[in-house]
Amino acid sequence: MKKLMLTCLAAAALLTANAQGDVYERSKTYEWPTDKQVVEKLRKWQDQKFGVLFHWGVYAVPGMVESWAICDEDWVTRDTTMSYRQYKDWYWGLADKFNPIKFDPRQWADVMSQAGMKYMIFTTKHHDGFCMFDSKYTDYSIAHHAFRDNARRDVLKYVLEAFRGKGFMIGEYFSKPDWHSQDYWWDVYPTKRGRNVNYDIKKWPWRWERFKQYTYNQMEEILSRYGSVDILWLDGGWVCKENNQDIDMPHIAQMARRHQPGLIMVDRTIHGPYENYQTPERTVPEQQLNFPWESCIPLSNDWGWVQHPTWKSPEKVINTLIEVVAKGGNLVLGVGPTPEGLIQPEAVSRLQAIGRWLKANGSAIYNTTTTPVYQDGNTWFTASKDGRKLYAIYMVKEGETAPATISWSKNLPKGSVKLLSTGRTLKTRRSGNTVTVTLPAGISQSVAMEFRR
Repeated sequence: MKKLMLTCLAAAALLTANAQGDVYERSKTYEWPTDKQVVEKLRKWQDQKFGVLFHWGVYAVPGMVESWAICDEDWVTRDTTMSYRQYKDWYWGLADKFNPIKFDPRQWADVMSQAGMKYMIFTTKHHDGFCMFDSKYTDYSIAHHAFRDNARRDVLKYVLEAFRGKGFMIGEYFSKPDWHSQDYWWDVYPTKRGRNVNYDIKKWPWRWERFKQYTYNQMEEILSRYGSVDILWLDGGWVCKENNQDIDMPHIAQMARRHQPGLIMVDRTIHGPYENYQTPERTVPEQQLNFPWESCIPLSNDWGWVQHPTWKSPEKVINTLIEVVAKGGNLVLGVGPTPEGLIQPEAVSRLQAIGRWLKANGSAIYNTTTTPVYQDGNTWFTASKDGRKLYAIYMVKEGETAPATISWSKNLPKGSVKLLSTGRTLKTRRSGNTVTVTLPAGISQSVAMEFRR
């Protein structure tokens, strides 16, 4: 039954994410920031290209889909041997079983650095309300339930320190809804509004005002106590003014940038001044986009750790990164640490393989910009920031090898074409508006080439 529940949850989450992706394809409204510090940091972030998103919380204990199991939406399937109340009590009780005694953020940072990632986003609180930091506004946090020896209880502090030590840009994920809060899901009423607040805000305005202050206070905690932060990544887009759940984003933004000048704010799916970049989930836009965006895609089929994951291959991730960058975006890869607090070996090996490819071919990815013609068949194009160099990346599909020769008819080279990984000059032949390049034999991964315009 538990396996069925997790499978259904994962499938439903994927369908939901695909629907979100369709929305991004239909709506490309973007409002450029005017704050010079935000613009500068946003440009720096766009140059990073590849990051990691950590989902880690009580849901890691049984290895299940994060938070959603306690939501009463139709797509959620759960154990029928328990009542809904019993199920929620069981879920809340996972906090007492979460004790990541092997927690090693330096291992996380080492692995992600080896993978070639340049920025990180850590889940400080998901929709279930469990805080991965020591909040003085709730006892429902890792600081009150884990680390029985009282060591390193404030997980957020140590994670951010480890990644700063590796030169990463730092991001904090924060859920606007909080299903554990009595000021969001009030036990007086059933949770028959799905993911939304379960009481009438107009009838109980004081309770909503209290939730707004609680949310503001917790955001201020994570932005004021843990050093420099580059990105505030807000999830739970249904908590918004347009959905009659106004948490006063102008007030939050003013506070946030008072503590963190130039902070990139990502109020996901809420187009406007607080969505400094857009975040299509589990999908890549069909066309090149001319504003900041980031595809968020997990390394397995799940954001958090699960017991029997279905992994994406290194080649799949590399090819997704190539497409994303050629279309003008960044890729943030979801990785879920184990309940003990480590990145598991199966993830490590895949991430290291991705890093080896980026070490050899990263010049075609990092600090690049787009070209008007960004694809010709299986060949994708990026350009150096000064516009003097172009990069052609031939995408080798998983399980295949590159052909002996490849051809393209756009972005034709002037002069020689070099294999980026070795600097070797490749044999080229031009016929009319088509160039044909001879590749070394036996290439089994996507291959990047460099040439002049």
